[in-house]
Amino acid sequence: MNEQREAAAEGPGGQDVPAVRGVARQLFSLGRDPLPPMKRPRWLNRLPHALVVYVAVLFGFLTLTQVQDHYHVNDPSVIVLCLFTGFSIVAAMFRPVAAWWLGLVTYGFIAAAIHGHVGWGQTWPWTPIGLFAFAPLVLLVALRVPPKVTAAVVAVSVACTGIAEMLFKPERSQSSAVGALLVFGFAGLLGYALRATRLARGQLVVQETLTEEERARRTLLEERSRIARELHDVVAHHMSVISIQAQVAPHLVENPSPELKENLAGIRQNALEALTELRRVLGVLRSEHADDPANPHHPQPTLAELDALVDNVRAAGLDVTTETAGIRRPLTPGVELTAYRIVQEALSNCLRHAPGSRVEVGIAYGPRELHLCVANSAPTRPAPPSPGAGHGLLGMRERAGMLGGELAAGPRPDGGYEVSAVLPMDPPGGSVSEKKKDA
Repeated sequence: MNEQREAAAEGPGGQDVPAVRGVARQLFSLGRDPLPPMKRPRWLNRLPHALVVYVAVLFGFLTLTQVQDHYHVNDPSVIVLCLFTGFSIVAAMFRPVAAWWLGLVTYGFIAAAIHGHVGWGQTWPWTPIGLFAFAPLVLLVALRVPPKVTAAVVAVSVACTGIAEMLFKPERSQSSAVGALLVFGFAGLLGYALRATRLARGQLVVQETLTEEERARRTLLEERSRIARELHDVVAHHMSVISIQAQVAPHLVENPSPELKENLAGIRQNALEALTELRRVLGVLRSEHADDPANPHHPQPTLAELDALVDNVRAAGLDVTTETAGIRRPLTPGVELTAYRIVQEALSNCLRHAPGSRVEVGIAYGPRELHLCVANSAPTRPAPPSPGAGHGLLGMRERAGMLGGELAAGPRPDGGYEVSAVLPMDPPGGSVSEKKKDA
């Protein structure tokens, strides 16, 4: 677009190239610059092109009629010039500056053709229709070029009119310079206003897109920070257990060898150093508020507390039923916490988006995987506006993916919604202590 070429010509600070050179370069730029498309149906995007073609045909016909009937010029060359008049308007949709020059030259030849036929009170060099036929060219140029170039286009058009009148004006003709200034100036201002509105709307769309992306990114970072705090609690607990066991182990063996004591001391020292580094890296993410669930003094929730969670949701007005399949057994802290959070977020979504629905919560303990399913029926009343950011599913997928599991969510045929997840019992990279605890 011409705006980009203008920015490149001016340089980063706008002072590398003089402003006059930048305007002159664009004023003589004959490159292709089509009308910008709008976000609307394809047939509606063709409507401006059809309107411009109609205007081109109309003004070409009116120019020919006025030249022949009012100025009494019947030269066959006038027909060709009137065809160029309409063609220049059509060409302005694709090459606005080149079409403006073509139109200006064409009207110069028309003025020369009618010069000897101007009667008393008739305008010259512009015919009355010629002023309004040239205005669409100025408008289409102003829609695509910066304001300085638009001002130059209007100024050159009016200046050519004034120079022609000073040098070649017929004695009985009436001046058209004032009319040219008013008509071309109005067309330039209208094009500038429309261009400014289009650019402002485009910048608003870009800003809204960037804001939405930033909101999603911030929500994702907040969820990851929360997960990191919870992982910090789980890992710190196990590293502390390793350190204590390594310290106590020598006292559980009669006459431990020096090598055993040295190895156990090394294990304890490594565990303490790893715990220190972990707290140094992730400690900044921990909450300083005592009532925050991520506070280390508060135990992390597990599936054992699922009944209390369901009771709270029932108290809020939802009909919730739970079903457990398989042999219930304790899982690793990471899996327990992730499963609880997924069910918690799914139930929260049911409360927000499906009021009055029936909710079914299913948990199945498999040999190697834990299966979760939270499904709700269609809501019985409209959902109130939700103030949330709408990234709960993103957080659930992050949690499941962190353990190497999968999560799927989508609408049901009956109008409800379903969230299902599969979590491995033994996540990749699980700690040795967690495996021993599960065994």
